Amino acid sequence: MNKVKFGAYFLLFLCLYPVGGGCRQKDLPDVASSGKMPVIEPDYSGVTIPCNIAPMNFSILEPGSRYIIIVSAPDGTKEMLESSDGNVKFPVKAWKEILGKSKGDTISIEIISENKEGKLQRYLPIRMYVAPSSLDPWLCYRLLYPGYESWVEMQIILRSTESFEEESLIENQLLDGNCVNCHMFNQNRPDRFLVHVRGSKGGTYFYDGKNLTRTSLRTENMKANAVYPAWHPLGKYVAFSSNKTVQSFHMKTGKNIEVTDMYSSLVFYDVEKNGMFDCNDKDTVTYMETFPCWSPDGEFLYYCRTLQVKEGYDFKSVKYDLLRRRFIPLTREFEPAELVFNALEKNKSASFPTISPDGKYLVFTLHDYGTFSIWHREADLYLIDLQTMKTEKMTVNSEEADSYHSWSSDGKWIVFSSKRLDGLTARPYFAYFESPDAVGKPFVLPQKDPALYRRLAKTFNRPELITGKPDVNSRSFMKAAKKEAIKAKWIGN
Repeated sequence: MNKVKFGAYFLLFLCLYPVGGGCRQKDLPDVASSGKMPVIEPDYSGVTIPCNIAPMNFSILEPGSRYIIIVSAPDGTKEMLESSDGNVKFPVKAWKEILGKSKGDTISIEIISENKEGKLQRYLPIRMYVAPSSLDPWLCYRLLYPGYESWVEMQIILRSTESFEEESLIENQLLDGNCVNCHMFNQNRPDRFLVHVRGSKGGTYFYDGKNLTRTSLRTENMKANAVYPAWHPLGKYVAFSSNKTVQSFHMKTGKNIEVTDMYSSLVFYDVEKNGMFDCNDKDTVTYMETFPCWSPDGEFLYYCRTLQVKEGYDFKSVKYDLLRRRFIPLTREFEPAELVFNALEKNKSASFPTISPDGKYLVFTLHDYGTFSIWHREADLYLIDLQTMKTEKMTVNSEEADSYHSWSSDGKWIVFSSKRLDGLTARPYFAYFESPDAVGKPFVLPQKDPALYRRLAKTFNRPELITGKPDVNSRSFMKAAKKEAIKAKWIGN
């Protein structure tokens, strides 16, 4: 797509951009208005976007042999473009100029189509509100096929949210085809993160801003490996759940697989001491505990809990509640558990709690049963106001699975995985969060090729926003993988 050149559209160009006594757009009797919004993909109409987002390229799905696109900022600045195939790709420089002049206001995008007979049709303008706040400049996610049989072509990707720059943080084919999963950054920081690797190069790889270290966290005191990490804000501790899971396969359409816990408990890693410890739970009832999450001040550990399953259990009866415990760092002790959200009472199951950086709000996923919400079409995001404990379903949800989510560093944006485009592959969606009553319409991560999501058969998993690009890459992981894993020791509770 190129800027419109003089020729067949010269008269239209003059009318859209009045010069002297030139006519205005409303004076064009031959440009009939459809009276409706144009159908575009992705659907970016009415969305709230960051003031630093990459060009919001899209495809026009209305009939036509040629299209004119007029992009306008509130001060009257315009950019006029032409497309012969319906794919709209904004020039980066022009997009950034329009974006900058629309901060705190609205971008207007008008589309005029031409059919083979030369008849023109004008559509109602698409509007995008440009929020005054920016988005963290990088997004990290796992890219893989949405299956469960193998670990083929699994990558952890770093993608700029301000442009289309993209590179691999890890490629599992460079690690003997091992599984790579559960990446986690400490407070959106690129200089403090970890990644799990399973297989011959297995271990938890820690990056501290200088060194990448391969560590084996499982000790003889643990029944299973450490998964689902959560950094304590100070960076000294990492909470994990230690899970033994099983997979079940269904014949029913839309429910291909179910992943359930047979056992899970909370364990913790002391980064400085290279030691593992647990909660020293004195409760006489046996529970399964998973999905830890720290409050931003490090005072509370939130997590999901259900009764320990027994042999012959019905997986549809497993419902996880949301709880929290106060943590005392000096003694590494936890106070008794407090119930935050009773999902069982609502015949539902909770997973993936995450808390806003200001500590005021908690978002979690709610679904019918179990723990692996990404395979549940009914999975939705819910919000808890931690000041009033009011819980409500968020407006960002769809008819398909809306699952794993995380916050931006300033708490103004949420990114989450959604299968709303095709019901099979998860894509990263962003939503502006001004307050519980002011949440923007979600938009999918923009791509240079607006048709990418239609043909890409891979799923975007565990999206995490970060404030910069880590100073490591796949080669760094290859080098670290060649060294023997450092074994953690059990240091008790």
